[in-house]
Formats: sequence, C-alpha cells, structure tokens
Amino acid sequence: MSFPRFKLRAILSLAFCLSLRASAGPTAEWRLIDPLTQRGWEHFYNNEFDEAVADFEKEVTTRPDDPEAWNHLAQGVLYLEMDRNGALESQLVTGNNPFLRRAKLEISPEDKTRFLNALAKATSLSQAQLEKDPKNIQALYALSVVQGLRSNYLFLVEKAWVDALKAASSARKFSNKILEIDPTFVDTNIVQGLDNYIVGSLPVYMRALGFVAGVHGDREAGIKELQMVADRGILSKWDARILLAAIYRRERRSQDAIPLVKGLAERFPRNYLFPLELVQMYSDVGNKDAALATLADVERKRKDAMAGYKRLPEEKILYLRGNVLFWYDDFGAALTNLQQATSNVENLDLGTAQLAWFRQGQTLDLLNRHQEAIPAYQQAAKISTQSDIGNEAKGYISNPYHRKVNRLPTEKHG
Repeated sequence: MSFPRFKLRAILSLAFCLSLRASAGPTAEWRLIDPLTQRGWEHFYNNEFDEAVADFEKEVTTRPDDPEAWNHLAQGVLYLEMDRNGALESQLVTGNNPFLRRAKLEISPEDKTRFLNALAKATSLSQAQLEKDPKNIQALYALSVVQGLRSNYLFLVEKAWVDALKAASSARKFSNKILEIDPTFVDTNIVQGLDNYIVGSLPVYMRALGFVAGVHGDREAGIKELQMVADRGILSKWDARILLAAIYRRERRSQDAIPLVKGLAERFPRNYLFPLELVQMYSDVGNKDAALATLADVERKRKDAMAGYKRLPEEKILYLRGNVLFWYDDFGAALTNLQQATSNVENLDLGTAQLAWFRQGQTLDLLNRHQEAIPAYQQAAKISTQSDIGNEAKGYISNPYHRKVNRLPTEKHG
C-alpha cells in the first residue's frame, strides 16, 4: 500500500507515534540529557510500562513543580493502556493495521483521570513559567509535549480525528517558537520533520484544510529532518529512529529500515517488538531465511524465559511464522502454524487474532479448500466488522481469495 492511497486515519498513525521528552535538574535548570539516563525511560523503551509508570510517579513526587515530570507520567500511563489493549504491536506503526479501524482504545476511568490530570498539571506549570519568561524553552518544549500527548489521546481513545490534528498543529507551533529562540535545538525538529512528511503525503484537498495551513509538506525534506534528529538529537533521537523505520517501510524502503531496527533491538534487548518487526522487514525484502532465523531466535529467548520475552505468547510467533511461509508459497507449513495460532486465539491481541484467521482462510483458498476457509473468514470478520480486514474477509466468503500475480515484496506484511 503506497502512501498516496492512504486514508487520513492511516496517515495519522505515524503522527501519533511521536513522543517527546526532556529532563530537568532539581532546580528546573534546562538540560539536554539522553532520557535513557533515567530508569523510567529504560523501562519505557523496553515495554515495561508498569515499572516505567512507578518510576514516573516517584519523579513527580520528587519534582512536583517540573512540568516535564508530569508529562513523563502522562506518557507512561497512556502507553501502559495502549500496551494492555494490544495497540503497541509492530503493525500499529508499519503494517496493515486493523487497530486503527477498530473501536476506541479502552482506558480505565482511573487512568483516564490520571492521564488528563497530569497533562493539566504540566500545562499550568509551563504557562506559569512562560508568564515570567516568554522565551523559556523548557516551558515551550513541555507544552509541545502536552499537545503531542493530547493528540495521541484524542486519536486513539476518543477517535476525534480533527481535534487530534489540531492538537498536533499546536505542538508544531510551540516547536516553531523554540527554533526561533534557538535554531540549534535539533531535537524539536522531530515535529517539523514529521509534519513535513505527513502533509507532503496528504492529497491536495486535505492540505487545504485549515489545521495544516502554513505547512506545505515535503516528504523527502521531512525524512532528512528526522534523520538529522536521529543522528544528532539527544532528547528525541530514539523516537526519530523508530519513526524513520516506520516511514522507510511505508515508502517500500525496508532495506533502509533494517539497520535502524537492528540497532533498536540491540539497545533495548527486552523489547521483543523490534525483532518481530525485523521478521516482517526481512520478509519484505525477500530474505526468507533471515526472517525465519530471527523468529527462531525470538522463540528461543521465549523458551529460555529471557527478560521481556516471558509475556510474549507462543501464538504470536506461530502467526508470524505462518505469515512468512504464506508469502513464500509454503502453504502446508503455513496452515499448520496458523491453525496452531488460532487454536488458542484468546492469547493473541485482537489485531493479530483477526489477521491469523484471515490469513488462514486465504491459505485454505490457495489450497483449493474454500469450504474450510469460510469459517476462518467468518471469525476474522466477527472480530471487527468495521475494519478493512474484516470487510475483506467478508468478501472472500463468497468470492475465494486468489494470489495476485507479480506482487511486490512489501505486500508481504500484515
């Protein structure tokens, strides 16, 4: 799927992966510090969100007047809920993502209140600082983060697309003010780079909408800005690398994304999502052996109960192996893995469960076993009747799936 064909929601999925952060000392003196010097962020990037939130709770207790501490807590809470909903699977960013077209992200009333209160606290503290000094970069940066997190929330929880875009636009305005004060502040270019890329990918009629006014958009310029942050940034370099990997895959440049994701997997060894993403990227570029070898390594780590891998369900590995084998025409082995994955489908997040049933139906069709494929398609459609995958599955119930001729390697995802 190429970017010009994307619906607005699919384009937005990139925008709301953006997460900015900063650190301030006990005296609130602005310092550019790699977030990984803080234990909370080590937990965060390794998908250990309960531990991250606990650390951020301690941070706001220690520094209650620091707006960034409250932003950290808000982000930790939001991502904890996203993880519980299965929204942080690799396909959220780079795949054929049914999550974005499903129901709203379910967030507990307590965590919703905790998230919104943290944003309100960060906002009031930042505004108070700006009243004393309108050029306070720390306060401007904190407000940019607030708006970015609010965009995440509006997009994923409330499904308020336009309001989410407006919040993202506000984040960009604060970022612009920072660059006017200090053009060398590389990290804040992540906002400009992402905006350039996204707006440059929008259809012309959507660029004319008021909330993207003043941003003409340039995909290649946006990629270069993100690369600059990835190379020279301090606060946002890890986010820039994740975003670049996502963009490269959407641009059918998985070969460029592979070294980025390999580096992330090495730096955050307890985050199994990065190697799982590599499996799909290797498949994209036609390297079946590397895809299956990476998956075998993930399976070994799970069996050895390595840190971070113990909570990875075996069914996820079975689905991914079946998916790779499906695209490389090994239909018998693909079907075995997919059937094993759906035999305990309750262990899968909803997005992967739907894809496992969907791919099982397609595999059976390619084996000329359509009557057996129908129940699989019905299960896929049942999981989400509103998603693209669900609608496609319903279509295959009466019209069996046929493999397209000369399919592109990048169609091997999802």
